[in-house]
Amino acid sequence: MLTRRRILAGSLILPFGARLAAQAQTSGAPEGPAWQPARQIRLIVAYPAGGPTDVIARIVAHELSDSLGQSVFVENISGASGALGTRQVARTAPDGMTITFGNNQTHGNNMFMLREPGYDALKDFTPLAGVGAFEHVFVVNPALPAQSMQDLIALSKTQPLKYGSTGIGSGSHLSMELLMARTGISMTHVPYRGAPPLVQDLIGGHIHLANSTLPSVIAQIKDGQLRALALGSPKRNLQLPDLKTLEEQGITGADASSWTAFFAPALTPPPVIRRLSRDIIAALQKPAVAAQIEKLGFTIDIRNPEQFLPYQKLEIETWMTIARDAGIKPVE
Repeated sequence: MLTRRRILAGSLILPFGARLAAQAQTSGAPEGPAWQPARQIRLIVAYPAGGPTDVIARIVAHELSDSLGQSVFVENISGASGALGTRQVARTAPDGMTITFGNNQTHGNNMFMLREPGYDALKDFTPLAGVGAFEHVFVVNPALPAQSMQDLIALSKTQPLKYGSTGIGSGSHLSMELLMARTGISMTHVPYRGAPPLVQDLIGGHIHLANSTLPSVIAQIKDGQLRALALGSPKRNLQLPDLKTLEEQGITGADASSWTAFFAPALTPPPVIRRLSRDIIAALQKPAVAAQIEKLGFTIDIRNPEQFLPYQKLEIETWMTIARDAGIKPVE
């Protein structure tokens, strides 16, 4: 689910010391009998290979393969706004051998944006670890004559503009709807089945702009294939230090980011949950792993299962209200 600081104070990134304290709660919990996987583990990513969600999943999978003593195979099953792969995980045996790396769309927005997602994000899954959030950046095709968000707003009032997203109900969709609600502009939505095809069409000029996660487009921004107009974050990002935020350009109440988390099917035994959660969190705490992920433009904010579940519930409630107020209807 998207995270917006003016709506949900609890979604602010925790200070480093607070994150360590949260992590210590998990590491200090009694674990009971140890669980050891007997065969290869499937890690389902409900998006195409090469996107930011997929990249982070593969980084963590590599670390898990070492710590669990079994290979962790990343399998991409995309489609239906992330629902296709996610529902497959919901229907697998709750034995720890199939898990998923989900996000605000698969385990949040799909609950109210799809009429029949085929699963319940809260009832059919158990969280293993909240990982953090993607910052969002507004990007345009360089041919578009807009150098700032105010230029874009003015341009949208003189010609029809098309914006892309990674699917109906995705963070890139709802964050753009939020921007339009705050600024009074209107643009046409073009949904895609993930970040790679969206970015390809944006570079090719088939759509005009997108509010993409930073890892999806940072390389294209630095190469000059796309032009960045603003960050939808409270402060600037070190990867793009000269890029102004929305608030610095006079647009308030439209900040957003997209969270991610690992999940197992509901009813997975507690010893399995404890082991997977422990090893995932331990992987994310490694400085080399954290540096590799944060270099993508991702903000790590670890939550153990007990901390993540209430956060997830509140995020669903928050963005369900935003979608309803924006008049966004569920789709088939």
